[in-house]
Amino acid sequence: MQQILDAIQADDATPQDFASLPLPESYRAVTVHKDEVDMFEGVSSKEKDPRKSLHVDEVPLPELGPGEAFVAVMASAINYNTVWTSIFEPVSTFGFLERYGRTSPLGKRHDLPYHIVGSDLSGVVLKTGPGVTKWKPGDRVVAHCLSVELEGPDGHNDTMLDPEQRIWGFETNFGGLAEVAMVKANQLMPKPEHLTWEEAASPGLVNCTAYRQLVSKNGGDMKQGDNVLIWGASGGLGGFATQYALNGGATPICVVSSEEKAAIARSMGAELIINRAEEDYRFWNDEGTQQDPREWKRFGAKIRELTGGEDIDIVFEHPGRETFGASVFVTRKGGTITTCASTSGYMHEYDNRYLWMNLKKIISSHFANYRESWEANRLIAKGAIHPTLSRTYKLDETGQAALDVHHNLHQGKVGVLCLSPQEGLGVRNAELRAQHEAAINRFRGV
Repeated sequence: MQQILDAIQADDATPQDFASLPLPESYRAVTVHKDEVDMFEGVSSKEKDPRKSLHVDEVPLPELGPGEAFVAVMASAINYNTVWTSIFEPVSTFGFLERYGRTSPLGKRHDLPYHIVGSDLSGVVLKTGPGVTKWKPGDRVVAHCLSVELEGPDGHNDTMLDPEQRIWGFETNFGGLAEVAMVKANQLMPKPEHLTWEEAASPGLVNCTAYRQLVSKNGGDMKQGDNVLIWGASGGLGGFATQYALNGGATPICVVSSEEKAAIARSMGAELIINRAEEDYRFWNDEGTQQDPREWKRFGAKIRELTGGEDIDIVFEHPGRETFGASVFVTRKGGTITTCASTSGYMHEYDNRYLWMNLKKIISSHFANYRESWEANRLIAKGAIHPTLSRTYKLDETGQAALDVHHNLHQGKVGVLCLSPQEGLGVRNAELRAQHEAAINRFRGV
Protein backbone atom coordinates (compact mmCIF):
# COMPACT_ATOMS: atom_id res chain seq x y z
CA MET A 1 0.00 0.00 0.00
CA GLN A 2 2.94 2.34 0.57
CA GLN A 3 3.74 2.41 -3.16
CA ILE A 4 0.16 3.42 -3.87
CA LEU A 5 0.22 6.15 -1.23
CA ASP A 6 3.56 7.46 -2.52
CA ALA A 7 2.12 7.74 -6.04
CA ILE A 8 -0.97 9.57 -4.78
CA GLN A 9 1.13 12.07 -2.87
CA ALA A 10 3.53 12.65 -5.77
CA ASP A 11 2.39 15.61 -7.86
CA ASP A 12 3.99 14.26 -11.04
CA ALA A 13 2.59 10.70 -11.09
CA THR A 14 0.99 9.90 -14.46
CA PRO A 15 -1.93 7.61 -15.34
CA GLN A 16 0.66 5.17 -16.64
CA ASP A 17 2.43 5.24 -13.27
CA PHE A 18 -0.81 4.32 -11.51
CA ALA A 19 -1.70 1.68 -14.08
CA SER A 20 1.65 -0.02 -13.53
CA LEU A 21 1.34 -0.16 -9.74
CA PRO A 22 0.97 -3.71 -8.40
CA LEU A 23 -2.37 -4.20 -6.70
CA PRO A 24 -2.20 -5.49 -3.14
CA GLU A 25 -3.31 -9.04 -2.46
CA SER A 26 -5.05 -7.82 0.69
CA TYR A 27 -5.91 -4.57 2.43
CA ARG A 28 -7.21 -3.24 5.75
CA ALA A 29 -10.94 -2.72 6.04
CA VAL A 30 -13.63 -2.11 8.67
CA THR A 31 -15.91 -5.13 8.91
CA VAL A 32 -18.73 -6.72 10.82
CA HIS A 33 -18.70 -10.51 11.20
CA LYS A 34 -21.55 -12.83 10.32
CA ASP A 35 -20.93 -15.05 13.33
CA GLU A 36 -21.48 -12.07 15.65
CA VAL A 37 -24.94 -10.94 14.52
CA ASP A 38 -26.47 -12.10 17.82
CA MET A 39 -23.84 -10.47 20.03
CA PHE A 40 -26.22 -7.73 21.22
CA GLU A 41 -29.23 -9.95 21.83
CA GLY A 42 -31.25 -8.60 24.77
CA VAL A 43 -29.39 -5.27 24.78
CA SER A 44 -31.32 -2.04 24.15
CA SER A 45 -30.49 -0.14 20.98
CA LYS A 46 -28.73 2.73 22.73
CA GLU A 47 -26.59 0.34 24.76
CA LYS A 48 -25.31 -1.52 21.71
CA ASP A 49 -21.67 -0.54 21.24
CA PRO A 50 -20.23 -0.35 17.68
CA ARG A 51 -16.73 -0.57 19.13
CA LYS A 52 -17.45 -4.22 19.91
CA SER A 53 -18.82 -5.19 16.50
CA LEU A 54 -16.68 -3.14 14.09
CA HIS A 55 -13.33 -4.75 13.36
CA VAL A 56 -10.33 -3.65 11.31
CA ASP A 57 -9.32 -6.77 9.40
CA GLU A 58 -6.90 -7.68 6.65
CA VAL A 59 -9.13 -8.86 3.80
CA PRO A 60 -8.34 -10.27 0.33
CA LEU A 61 -8.79 -8.08 -2.73
CA PRO A 62 -11.92 -9.25 -4.58
CA GLU A 63 -12.17 -10.07 -8.27
CA LEU A 64 -12.85 -6.97 -10.37
CA GLY A 65 -15.79 -7.31 -12.75
CA PRO A 66 -16.93 -5.48 -15.89
CA GLY A 67 -17.95 -1.88 -15.31
CA GLU A 68 -16.25 -1.76 -11.92
CA ALA A 69 -13.28 0.03 -10.42
CA PHE A 70 -10.83 -0.32 -7.56
CA VAL A 71 -10.25 2.94 -5.68
CA ALA A 72 -7.45 3.63 -3.23
CA VAL A 73 -9.44 5.22 -0.41
CA MET A 74 -7.81 8.24 1.17
CA ALA A 75 -10.77 9.06 3.42
CA SER A 76 -14.31 7.99 4.18
CA ALA A 77 -17.05 9.02 6.64
CA ILE A 78 -19.63 7.67 9.07
CA ASN A 79 -23.31 7.53 8.14
CA TYR A 80 -26.25 6.18 10.10
CA ASN A 81 -26.30 3.13 7.86
CA THR A 82 -22.90 2.12 9.26
CA VAL A 83 -24.30 2.54 12.76
CA TRP A 84 -27.30 0.36 11.85
CA THR A 85 -24.98 -2.23 10.34
CA SER A 86 -22.78 -2.26 13.46
CA ILE A 87 -25.69 -2.85 15.86
CA PHE A 88 -27.47 -5.26 13.48
CA GLU A 89 -30.64 -3.17 13.39
CA PRO A 90 -33.29 -3.18 12.11
CA VAL A 91 -31.94 -6.33 10.44
CA SER A 92 -28.55 -7.87 9.86
CA THR A 93 -27.03 -6.67 6.58
CA PHE A 94 -25.87 -10.20 5.83
CA GLY A 95 -29.37 -10.86 4.51
CA PHE A 96 -28.73 -8.18 1.85
CA LEU A 97 -25.44 -9.80 0.91
CA GLU A 98 -26.97 -13.28 0.70
CA ARG A 99 -29.73 -12.06 -1.62
CA TYR A 100 -27.21 -10.21 -3.78
CA GLY A 101 -25.12 -13.36 -3.89
CA ARG A 102 -28.00 -15.29 -5.44
CA THR A 103 -28.36 -12.91 -8.39
CA SER A 104 -25.25 -13.85 -10.41
CA PRO A 105 -21.69 -15.15 -10.15
CA LEU A 106 -20.50 -11.56 -9.78
CA GLY A 107 -23.08 -10.95 -7.10
CA LYS A 108 -21.81 -14.04 -5.28
CA ARG A 109 -18.56 -12.19 -4.51
CA HIS A 110 -20.49 -10.04 -2.01
CA ASP A 111 -21.84 -12.97 0.03
CA LEU A 112 -19.01 -13.38 2.52
CA PRO A 113 -18.78 -14.10 6.27
CA TYR A 114 -17.70 -10.50 6.74
CA HIS A 115 -19.16 -7.23 5.49
CA ILE A 116 -16.85 -4.32 4.58
CA VAL A 117 -18.90 -1.25 5.46
CA GLY A 118 -18.95 2.41 4.49
CA SER A 119 -20.90 4.42 1.90
CA ASP A 120 -18.58 7.40 1.32
CA LEU A 121 -15.09 7.78 -0.10
CA SER A 122 -12.58 10.09 -1.67
CA GLY A 123 -9.51 8.65 -3.34
CA VAL A 124 -7.76 7.67 -6.54
CA VAL A 125 -8.73 5.12 -9.20
CA LEU A 126 -6.30 2.18 -9.27
CA LYS A 127 -7.83 -0.07 -11.92
CA THR A 128 -10.98 -0.30 -14.00
CA GLY A 129 -12.75 -3.35 -15.31
CA PRO A 130 -13.74 -4.14 -18.90
CA GLY A 131 -16.08 -1.63 -20.50
CA VAL A 132 -15.05 1.39 -18.40
CA THR A 133 -14.06 4.34 -20.59
CA LYS A 134 -14.81 7.47 -18.51
CA TRP A 135 -12.29 6.79 -15.73
CA LYS A 136 -8.65 5.76 -15.73
CA PRO A 137 -6.00 4.95 -13.12
CA GLY A 138 -4.84 8.09 -11.32
CA ASP A 139 -8.17 9.93 -11.50
CA ARG A 140 -9.03 11.69 -8.24
CA VAL A 141 -12.60 10.84 -7.35
CA VAL A 142 -15.41 10.70 -4.86
CA ALA A 143 -18.15 8.08 -5.00
CA HIS A 144 -21.88 8.21 -4.50
CA CYS A 145 -23.43 5.13 -2.98
CA LEU A 146 -26.07 4.13 -5.55
CA SER A 147 -25.46 0.66 -6.96
CA VAL A 148 -27.82 -0.45 -9.74
CA GLU A 149 -27.83 -3.02 -12.53
CA LEU A 150 -30.20 -1.25 -14.98
CA GLU A 151 -30.96 -4.46 -16.86
CA GLY A 152 -34.70 -3.92 -16.57
CA PRO A 153 -36.73 -0.89 -17.76
CA ASP A 154 -37.88 0.41 -14.38
CA GLY A 155 -34.74 2.35 -13.50
CA HIS A 156 -34.17 4.15 -16.77
CA ASN A 157 -36.33 7.16 -15.89
CA ASP A 158 -35.13 7.32 -12.29
CA THR A 159 -32.25 5.02 -11.39
CA MET A 160 -33.50 4.82 -7.79
CA LEU A 161 -36.41 2.75 -9.12
CA ASP A 162 -34.21 -0.01 -10.53
CA PRO A 163 -35.37 -3.34 -9.05
CA GLU A 164 -31.74 -4.15 -8.25
CA GLN A 165 -31.07 -0.80 -6.55
CA ARG A 166 -28.76 -1.13 -3.55
CA ILE A 167 -26.79 1.18 -1.30
CA TRP A 168 -23.08 0.44 -1.68
CA GLY A 169 -21.36 -0.45 1.59
CA PHE A 170 -24.69 -1.18 3.27
CA GLU A 171 -26.55 -3.53 0.93
CA THR A 172 -23.36 -4.48 -0.92
CA ASN A 173 -19.91 -5.49 0.25
CA PHE A 174 -16.51 -3.84 -0.32
CA GLY A 175 -17.48 -0.42 1.09
CA GLY A 176 -15.51 2.75 1.65
CA LEU A 177 -14.24 2.35 5.22
CA ALA A 178 -11.14 0.61 3.94
CA GLU A 179 -7.82 1.19 2.22
CA VAL A 180 -9.29 -0.04 -1.07
CA ALA A 181 -12.92 -0.04 -2.21
CA MET A 182 -14.66 -1.72 -5.12
CA VAL A 183 -17.40 0.31 -6.79
CA LYS A 184 -19.33 0.36 -10.00
CA ALA A 185 -17.53 2.88 -12.19
CA ASN A 186 -20.74 4.85 -12.66
CA GLN A 187 -20.66 5.65 -8.94
CA LEU A 188 -17.56 7.77 -9.45
CA MET A 189 -17.59 11.57 -9.66
CA PRO A 190 -14.76 14.14 -9.81
CA LYS A 191 -13.22 15.08 -6.47
CA PRO A 192 -13.84 18.74 -5.53
CA GLU A 193 -10.24 19.92 -5.66
CA HIS A 194 -10.52 22.79 -3.17
CA LEU A 195 -11.23 20.25 -0.43
CA THR A 196 -9.00 17.93 1.54
CA TRP A 197 -9.46 14.19 1.21
CA GLU A 198 -11.51 13.97 4.41
CA GLU A 199 -13.65 17.01 3.51
CA ALA A 200 -14.32 15.67 0.02
CA ALA A 201 -15.35 12.25 1.38
CA SER A 202 -17.81 13.60 3.92
CA PRO A 203 -20.70 15.07 1.83
CA GLY A 204 -21.44 12.06 -0.43
CA LEU A 205 -24.37 10.19 1.04
CA VAL A 206 -25.98 13.00 3.02
CA ASN A 207 -25.48 15.75 0.44
CA CYS A 208 -27.04 13.72 -2.36
CA THR A 209 -29.83 12.57 -0.06
CA ALA A 210 -30.65 16.13 0.97
CA TYR A 211 -30.60 17.31 -2.65
CA ARG A 212 -33.16 14.76 -3.79
CA GLN A 213 -35.31 15.05 -0.70
CA LEU A 214 -35.60 18.84 -0.78
CA VAL A 215 -34.61 20.24 -4.19
CA SER A 216 -35.37 17.58 -6.80
CA LYS A 217 -38.74 17.13 -8.47
CA ASN A 218 -38.58 13.60 -7.07
CA GLY A 219 -38.63 15.10 -3.57
CA GLY A 220 -39.84 18.43 -2.22
CA ASP A 221 -39.40 20.39 -5.48
CA MET A 222 -38.51 23.43 -3.37
CA LYS A 223 -39.08 26.89 -4.83
CA GLN A 224 -38.17 30.43 -3.84
CA GLY A 225 -40.11 31.71 -0.85
CA ASP A 226 -40.99 28.29 0.57
CA ASN A 227 -40.98 27.91 4.33
CA VAL A 228 -38.94 24.75 4.99
CA LEU A 229 -38.98 23.08 8.40
CA ILE A 230 -35.65 21.30 8.93
CA TRP A 231 -35.30 18.87 11.79
CA GLY A 232 -31.75 18.47 13.09
CA ALA A 233 -30.66 21.49 11.09
CA SER A 234 -27.01 21.29 12.16
CA GLY A 235 -26.68 17.53 11.63
CA GLY A 236 -25.35 15.49 8.74
CA LEU A 237 -28.54 15.72 6.66
CA GLY A 238 -29.96 18.90 8.13
CA GLY A 239 -26.77 20.86 7.61
CA PHE A 240 -27.06 20.32 3.86
CA ALA A 241 -30.83 20.91 3.82
CA THR A 242 -30.28 24.27 5.52
CA GLN A 243 -27.72 25.25 2.89
CA TYR A 244 -30.00 24.17 0.02
CA ALA A 245 -32.93 26.12 1.45
CA LEU A 246 -30.85 29.27 1.76
CA ASN A 247 -29.25 28.82 -1.68
CA GLY A 248 -32.63 28.25 -3.30
CA GLY A 249 -34.33 31.35 -1.92
CA ALA A 250 -36.42 29.47 0.64
CA THR A 251 -36.72 30.27 4.34
CA PRO A 252 -35.41 27.50 6.61
CA ILE A 253 -37.01 27.10 10.02
CA CYS A 254 -34.23 25.22 11.78
CA VAL A 255 -34.98 22.87 14.66
CA VAL A 256 -31.95 22.17 16.85
CA SER A 257 -31.36 20.74 20.31
CA SER A 258 -28.82 23.14 21.84
CA GLU A 259 -27.54 26.68 21.65
CA GLU A 260 -24.28 25.39 20.13
CA LYS A 261 -26.25 23.86 17.27
CA ALA A 262 -28.32 27.03 16.94
CA ALA A 263 -25.08 28.99 16.51
CA ILE A 264 -24.04 26.71 13.64
CA ALA A 265 -27.39 27.25 11.92
CA ARG A 266 -27.03 31.01 12.30
CA SER A 267 -23.50 30.86 10.88
CA MET A 268 -24.95 29.29 7.73
CA GLY A 269 -27.29 32.26 7.39
CA ALA A 270 -30.46 30.87 8.99
CA GLU A 271 -32.46 33.32 11.08
CA LEU A 272 -35.53 31.37 12.21
CA ILE A 273 -34.43 28.83 14.80
CA ILE A 274 -36.29 26.67 17.30
CA ASN A 275 -34.23 25.27 20.17
CA ARG A 276 -36.06 22.14 21.30
CA ALA A 277 -34.14 22.06 24.58
CA GLU A 278 -35.42 25.51 25.50
CA GLU A 279 -38.99 24.96 24.29
CA ASP A 280 -39.14 21.47 25.85
CA TYR A 281 -41.69 20.01 23.42
CA ARG A 282 -43.18 16.74 24.66
CA PHE A 283 -44.76 15.25 21.55
CA TRP A 284 -45.06 11.86 23.31
CA ASN A 285 -45.92 10.85 26.87
CA ASP A 286 -43.17 9.43 29.09
CA GLU A 287 -44.06 5.87 28.11
CA GLY A 288 -43.82 6.70 24.39
CA THR A 289 -47.29 5.28 23.77
CA GLN A 290 -49.42 8.38 23.16
CA GLN A 291 -48.87 11.69 21.35
CA ASP A 292 -50.10 15.03 22.67
CA PRO A 293 -51.78 17.18 19.98
CA ARG A 294 -51.53 20.18 22.33
CA GLU A 295 -47.77 20.03 21.87
CA TRP A 296 -48.19 19.92 18.10
CA LYS A 297 -50.26 23.11 18.37
CA ARG A 298 -47.70 24.76 20.62
CA PHE A 299 -45.01 23.87 18.10
CA GLY A 300 -47.13 25.24 15.24
CA ALA A 301 -47.72 28.47 17.15
CA LYS A 302 -43.96 28.91 17.56
CA ILE A 303 -43.47 28.44 13.81
CA ARG A 304 -46.12 31.05 13.02
CA GLU A 305 -44.54 33.43 15.51
CA LEU A 306 -41.24 33.15 13.63
CA THR A 307 -42.70 33.30 10.11
CA GLY A 308 -45.16 36.13 10.68
CA GLY A 309 -48.17 33.84 10.68
CA GLU A 310 -47.25 31.51 7.82
CA ASP A 311 -47.24 27.73 7.94
CA ILE A 312 -44.72 25.25 6.57
CA ASP A 313 -44.57 24.47 2.85
CA ILE A 314 -42.09 21.57 3.06
CA VAL A 315 -41.00 19.52 6.05
CA PHE A 316 -37.54 17.94 5.78
CA GLU A 317 -38.30 14.82 7.87
CA HIS A 318 -35.78 12.25 8.99
CA PRO A 319 -36.13 11.66 12.77
CA GLY A 320 -39.27 9.61 12.12
CA ARG A 321 -41.42 8.34 14.94
CA GLU A 322 -40.60 11.04 17.47
CA THR A 323 -41.47 13.97 15.22
CA PHE A 324 -43.69 12.71 12.41
CA GLY A 325 -47.04 13.53 14.01
CA ALA A 326 -45.92 17.10 14.62
CA SER A 327 -44.53 17.36 11.08
CA VAL A 328 -47.84 16.39 9.50
CA PHE A 329 -49.75 18.78 11.76
CA VAL A 330 -47.70 21.93 11.10
CA THR A 331 -47.54 21.57 7.31
CA ARG A 332 -49.76 24.03 5.45
CA LYS A 333 -52.80 22.93 3.48
CA GLY A 334 -51.51 21.36 0.28
CA GLY A 335 -47.97 21.23 1.66
CA THR A 336 -45.44 18.42 1.56
CA ILE A 337 -43.69 16.23 4.10
CA THR A 338 -40.60 14.59 2.58
CA THR A 339 -39.27 11.69 4.57
CA CYS A 340 -36.11 9.62 4.53
CA ALA A 341 -34.63 7.43 7.26
CA SER A 342 -36.19 7.23 10.71
CA THR A 343 -33.46 7.66 13.26
CA SER A 344 -35.89 7.73 16.20
CA GLY A 345 -38.03 4.82 14.99
CA TYR A 346 -39.63 3.42 11.84
CA MET A 347 -43.24 3.06 13.02
CA HIS A 348 -44.61 6.53 12.31
CA GLU A 349 -47.93 7.69 13.78
CA TYR A 350 -49.87 10.78 12.78
CA ASP A 351 -53.46 12.02 12.75
CA ASN A 352 -54.63 11.33 9.22
CA ARG A 353 -57.36 13.98 9.45
CA TYR A 354 -54.71 16.69 9.18
CA LEU A 355 -53.22 15.00 6.11
CA TRP A 356 -56.32 13.83 4.28
CA MET A 357 -58.67 16.76 4.85
CA ASN A 358 -55.96 19.32 4.12
CA LEU A 359 -54.60 17.66 0.97
CA LYS A 360 -51.09 17.39 2.32
CA LYS A 361 -48.60 15.02 0.71
CA ILE A 362 -46.07 12.60 2.17
CA ILE A 363 -43.24 11.91 -0.28
CA SER A 364 -40.73 9.17 0.42
CA SER A 365 -37.16 9.91 -0.55
CA HIS A 366 -34.19 7.56 -0.60
CA PHE A 367 -30.66 8.64 -1.50
CA ALA A 368 -30.51 10.06 -5.07
CA ASN A 369 -30.33 8.97 -8.67
CA TYR A 370 -27.23 9.42 -10.85
CA ARG A 371 -28.25 12.83 -12.15
CA GLU A 372 -29.16 14.15 -8.71
CA SER A 373 -25.88 12.87 -7.27
CA TRP A 374 -23.87 14.63 -9.97
CA GLU A 375 -25.80 17.88 -9.47
CA ALA A 376 -25.19 17.73 -5.72
CA ASN A 377 -21.48 17.03 -6.18
CA ARG A 378 -21.20 19.81 -8.79
CA LEU A 379 -22.49 22.31 -6.24
CA ILE A 380 -19.86 21.14 -3.76
CA ALA A 381 -17.15 21.48 -6.43
CA LYS A 382 -18.30 25.03 -7.28
CA GLY A 383 -18.18 26.12 -3.64
CA ALA A 384 -21.93 26.75 -3.56
CA ILE A 385 -22.54 24.04 -0.95
CA HIS A 386 -19.96 23.18 1.70
CA PRO A 387 -18.97 20.10 3.71
CA THR A 388 -20.22 19.79 7.27
CA LEU A 389 -17.21 17.88 8.60
CA SER A 390 -16.69 18.38 12.32
CA ARG A 391 -14.17 15.75 13.35
CA THR A 392 -11.97 13.10 11.76
CA TYR A 393 -10.85 9.74 13.16
CA LYS A 394 -8.27 7.20 12.04
CA LEU A 395 -9.37 3.91 10.48
CA ASP A 396 -8.54 2.04 13.70
CA GLU A 397 -10.91 4.40 15.56
CA THR A 398 -13.94 3.76 13.36
CA GLY A 399 -15.79 2.02 16.19
CA GLN A 400 -15.52 5.13 18.36
CA ALA A 401 -16.58 7.33 15.46
CA ALA A 402 -19.68 5.17 14.92
CA LEU A 403 -20.45 5.26 18.64
CA ASP A 404 -20.36 9.06 18.62
CA VAL A 405 -22.86 9.14 15.76
CA HIS A 406 -24.98 6.47 17.44
CA HIS A 407 -25.23 8.62 20.58
CA ASN A 408 -25.61 11.89 18.65
CA LEU A 409 -22.42 13.30 20.18
CA HIS A 410 -21.35 14.79 16.85
CA GLN A 411 -22.16 17.78 14.70
CA GLY A 412 -22.51 17.52 10.94
CA LYS A 413 -20.42 14.66 9.56
CA VAL A 414 -17.67 12.57 11.14
CA GLY A 415 -14.80 11.63 8.83
CA VAL A 416 -12.38 8.71 8.83
CA LEU A 417 -8.84 8.74 7.42
CA CYS A 418 -8.11 5.54 5.49
CA LEU A 419 -4.86 5.74 3.50
CA SER A 420 -4.35 9.45 4.13
CA PRO A 421 -1.66 9.74 6.83
CA GLN A 422 -3.01 13.00 8.23
CA GLU A 423 -5.70 15.62 7.84
CA GLY A 424 -5.32 18.55 5.49
CA LEU A 425 -3.96 16.76 2.41
CA GLY A 426 -5.33 16.63 -1.13
CA VAL A 427 -6.07 20.29 -1.93
CA ARG A 428 -5.24 21.36 -5.49
CA ASN A 429 -7.35 24.51 -5.84
CA ALA A 430 -6.09 26.74 -3.05
CA GLU A 431 -7.63 29.86 -4.60
CA LEU A 432 -11.20 28.54 -4.44
CA ARG A 433 -10.56 27.16 -0.98
CA ALA A 434 -9.42 30.55 0.30
CA GLN A 435 -12.73 32.06 -0.81
CA HIS A 436 -14.71 29.59 1.32
CA GLU A 437 -12.35 28.69 4.16
CA ALA A 438 -14.68 29.86 6.93
CA ALA A 439 -17.66 27.95 5.52
CA ILE A 440 -15.62 24.79 4.97
CA ASN A 441 -14.49 24.84 8.61
CA ARG A 442 -17.84 25.93 10.04
CA PHE A 443 -18.57 22.67 11.86
CA ARG A 444 -15.05 22.06 13.20
CA GLY A 445 -14.25 22.51 16.86
CA VAL A 446 -17.89 22.45 17.95
